[in-house]
Order: sequence, then structure tokens, then C-alpha cells
Amino acid sequence: MSANGAVWRRVRSRFRAFPECLAVCEAEAAAYGRCVQASTAPGGRLSKDLCAREFEALRSCFVAAAKKSLKGVS
Repeated sequence: MSANGAVWRRVRSRFRAFPECLAVCEAEAAAYGRCVQASTAPGGRLSKDLCAREFEALRSCFVAAAKKSLKGVS
């Protein structure tokens, strides 16, 4: 049972770190949002990998921000 509790503590700490990561990655999130919005505008076509470059930049930023904010949390 204690192992399960440890898992949930890690999950909760990651959820708590999400707003901080989003704030750190504001520019990347905005760029990805603009790409998706432009692709879904009237006449736009959202397709797989259309915004892959922007998504990868956002993902990389989140990973780096999460590593910083979760440092020392196990």
C-alpha cells in the first residue's frame, strides 16, 4: 500500500508543477496555440504533424521546466 501512496505523491507533485511549467513555457505554448488555431480556422486543415515543430518545442520546454521544478521530489 505504501508503494501506491508514493506513486500518487509523485503524480500530485507533477500536477502541482503544471501551472509553473506553463508559465515558464508561455512563448512556446502561444506558438503552438497559434499554429493549431490557424489550422482549424475556416478553410484550414488540421492534420497530423502539421504543428509538430511547435509541439516539440513546447514539449522540450515542459520537460526542462518540470526537471527544474521537481528537482528533489521523489
